[in-house]
Amino acid sequence: MSAAVRLVASAWLLLSGAAFAQAIQLVSGQSEIAFTTRQMGVPVEGRFTRFSAEVTLDAKRPDAGSVRIAIDTGSARFGAPETDTEVKKPVWLNVLAFPQAGFQSSVIKATGPGRFDVAGKLTIKGSVHDVTVPVQLVQAGAISTASGAFTVNRLAFKIGEAEWADPSLVADEVQVKFKLVLSGLAPL
Repeated sequence: MSAAVRLVASAWLLLSGAAFAQAIQLVSGQSEIAFTTRQMGVPVEGRFTRFSAEVTLDAKRPDAGSVRIAIDTGSARFGAPETDTEVKKPVWLNVLAFPQAGFQSSVIKATGPGRFDVAGKLTIKGSVHDVTVPVQLVQAGAISTASGAFTVNRLAFKIGEAEWADPSLVADEVQVKFKLVLSGLAPL
């Protein structure tokens, strides 16, 4: 095979891989990122209403895949206008200084059929910490649903500073649950 043919074949493979990666789309209206904390022992539920996801995944080589999620911190909603306003303040999410939170994967490891551990960096309010997120991937026709849950410690990300740093008022542990509905993911 000549060098020119190899070069053209390599370029085609790269371009077709890029097209495949771009074909995976988040179905925003069906996806969700929710969280639950406890305030004085009482569960308080919230969610983010605006976020994006870039996902590439090849079932034969999950380690070559990647996940990037960007969350609009100003979209945090608790269902109470006063709480929705409060959480934007500097002591909580500091939306003016940190308008986005995010996750960037570093390793995707298959742990069973349709199951993956996705390790990476979680960035909230300027703090970056390693997390490993267990993900269940279910496919139905052209739609794939990636879901899971994990726990973060809000104080590690400086969420709830000053008097709100007391975990007897607001628990340190926050349970995060997600459901990302994707179109264009090749069958596993």
